[in-house]
Amino acid sequence: MNWNDYLQKEENIVWQGKPAPRCYTFRNWAHSLFGLVLLLSCFVWFYVGINLGSEYQRFFYGWIPVPFLFASLYLTVGHLLCARLEWESLYYAITDQRLLIHSGLFKKRVSSLSLRDITWFGLNFFSETLGTVSVRTADADQKLVIACIEYPRKMTDLLEAAMVQSGVIPEGPAVRDR
Repeated sequence: MNWNDYLQKEENIVWQGKPAPRCYTFRNWAHSLFGLVLLLSCFVWFYVGINLGSEYQRFFYGWIPVPFLFASLYLTVGHLLCARLEWESLYYAITDQRLLIHSGLFKKRVSSLSLRDITWFGLNFFSETLGTVSVRTADADQKLVIACIEYPRKMTDLLEAAMVQSGVIPEGPAVRDR
């Protein structure tokens, strides 16, 4: 990823990363389980609606569950495909001044957060080397989630050092694992 277009004058990158593809794609796997239950229910509803429609000569009965079928298809597999496609353009970076996230499935956008404004971060481990970091500001207006990065301690050490430098926390460990 070429960050030069997004960097300010005399700003240098100290860390950059990209989410692990499998972790990022399947991070909302529970939606697929719900979608599968909904999909099976919609198929039954569709079958019953078609039979009722042919019996009572009201063909729209069979078409009532169609929007629900599309929604359940999205919940079952569509969100996984969208996450995998979004992964292609998802990059994270920490500069000496800001935290940057380049994302977007169709319209690319860059979110940034000044390191001086960061007052809290949380680290949620999926395994020894894989985790998600949530970062917030004091007024909780901005919250950025850096999902599924490998070796997240490298990033949180930089965030912790920035928080010490800005005076948010005294010398020593900041927020630890949940």
